[in-house]
Amino acid sequence: MSEAGIEIDVLCGEPNYPKGEWYKGYGAFRRRRERHGKINIYRCFEIPRKNNTNLRIFANYMSFPFSSLFHIPERMRKKYDRILIYQLSPVYMAWAGILIGKLTKTPVITYIMDLWPDNLYSVIPVQNPLIRAGLLSTSTWCYKNSDKLICLTETAARIVKKRTGKASSDICIIPQCCEKLYETPVYDPKLHQRFPERFNLVYTGNISPAQDYPLMLRAAKLLHSKGYQINWIIVGDGMSRKDFQNDVKKAGLEPYFFFEGMQPMESIPAYTELADGLIACLCKSELLECTIPAKVMSYLASGKPLILAMNGEAQSLVNNNHCGFAGNSGDLKALVQNIAKLYRMKDVQRQALGENSRKLHFNSFERNDNLRRMIRFVFKQ
Repeated sequence: MSEAGIEIDVLCGEPNYPKGEWYKGYGAFRRRRERHGKINIYRCFEIPRKNNTNLRIFANYMSFPFSSLFHIPERMRKKYDRILIYQLSPVYMAWAGILIGKLTKTPVITYIMDLWPDNLYSVIPVQNPLIRAGLLSTSTWCYKNSDKLICLTETAARIVKKRTGKASSDICIIPQCCEKLYETPVYDPKLHQRFPERFNLVYTGNISPAQDYPLMLRAAKLLHSKGYQINWIIVGDGMSRKDFQNDVKKAGLEPYFFFEGMQPMESIPAYTELADGLIACLCKSELLECTIPAKVMSYLASGKPLILAMNGEAQSLVNNNHCGFAGNSGDLKALVQNIAKLYRMKDVQRQALGENSRKLHFNSFERNDNLRRMIRFVFKQ
């Protein structure tokens, strides 16, 4: 939006994800104001996740919503045309934006990246019915008190429309879009020297319980026992990375798994260029069925075949457009069969699947087209 000439102020927290520690140079009282290009950044106090226990996650989730309230008086000194809430977790991060909007009569638009409270249940299994009812009520309040809502998929839009009673004209569907750099393959000779012979399966992004890494590991064990020579290249970090690495060690598969850690965004195209296939799994969840993960979008842009184990919209997207093979969440047999199928394909066949991925990306998910749609919706009277 800044590239389109819109003046932007950002109110956000302290960078501490996914390791749960403040990034170098940041802290409780450091770098509270920054400038990124033409964008003004104002940072609120936030408790880092640290060891990612339920208590630390709760403290991290709630510290930003409360600390952001103290920034309301300062932000009200400036007249804004629109307030756009980029809503991750928790939904309560929207409090400050909603209140500023009400106090200054400024339209508020919430871009729902994590649908609440559903998203919470994929991280913390809340079972108490009273707590669940309270979470649903307070989450719905945030959505109802936004003037407009942007959803990632049609399924998510139907859910929020039912919960909020908003008119269809006040809800827009705009998928997550990856940055343009993912569209351009980058050949890295050093990476090719490291992985010269075996079939390369690449995973990028967050490593958390929702990504169902045990399924990937069980598939690797079965395929290895059948003689398939596969490099499992894991690019990313998250709360489950250590458990993943420990389980790989216990399974005796260390020679086949390569944990590259968190990499700069600019380095990812070199890994996807290396890949014979790009893999992603999700645990079974009604919420996750109505989302298309960001990594799937970047996978499509890279022009490589996808191997997915996930239900819902992402599965339909890949299978209907012949971008690879997608089975159900938790379905070990289907995942093994799909990887084996891609493994046995000729290069020209895999290339055709990759070309379908790229075609789908440019037809439906290209960044600039969707940004223009979002700007029109945000500023429409």
